Amino acid sequence: MCQLLGMNCNVPTDICFSFEGFSARGGRTDHHSDGWGIAFFEGKGCRMFLDAQPSVASPVAELVRNYPIHSTHVIAHIRKATQGEVALHNCHPFRRELWGQYWVFAHNGNLPDFEPENLGFYQAVGNTDSEKAFCMMLETLRSRFPEGKPDIKELYSVLQEITYTIAKLGIFNYLLSDGEHFFAYCSTKLSYIVRQAPFAAAHLIDQDMTVDFREVTTERDRVAVIATTPLTDNEVWTQIQPGELLVFQDGLPLKYAFS
Repeated sequence: MCQLLGMNCNVPTDICFSFEGFSARGGRTDHHSDGWGIAFFEGKGCRMFLDAQPSVASPVAELVRNYPIHSTHVIAHIRKATQGEVALHNCHPFRRELWGQYWVFAHNGNLPDFEPENLGFYQAVGNTDSEKAFCMMLETLRSRFPEGKPDIKELYSVLQEITYTIAKLGIFNYLLSDGEHFFAYCSTKLSYIVRQAPFAAAHLIDQDMTVDFREVTTERDRVAVIATTPLTDNEVWTQIQPGELLVFQDGLPLKYAFS
């Protein structure tokens, strides 16, 4: 299956270190070689890079590894195709507009025989189960809240309802963001780490590369990194529990109840 990478932080931060290790899984340290993509929220804008080539061989991925784009919300994906051919239109993440904001989504898993009906406004361009699930999620939110975006508690409640409905049909790990809140759902496997003061050095699993975050951060910085499997071997990552939908904001998972 595919691999997910996300970042949510309280100040715009680059993801070059994490992406260096993550992109190696797209054909070098793992077999996820059917395309890749990454999205960066920048204010109301959203900068996206997609390529059907493996990330280890993609000149576009090389650009991202060396271009320190600063963002508070980032979603990346490397693909191991289960549904749909290897093609640009099937590369994650996917992007759509809802309530005057961009929404970005990436999925790891497989939803066999998933054919949602009456999608209405949102239609899939490619032929993956992932994009169809994203369209169904946004179509449901749009129909439930036609007047505009609700508060986070109402949004979370309906998103959780849609998520559980889809997750019954297969494996449905995903990352989702509108540039304001960052959602992470674990169906089978997803972990995160929060880096904040006092910072320390981190060493990648997939590359012999170390960064001492004390040299590149301030005392107020806080960064949450979410990945299918941990990216570093000298830090403690938290496993998200299967069936758990987390909301990250300003580099922290929100702990209050949404009931």
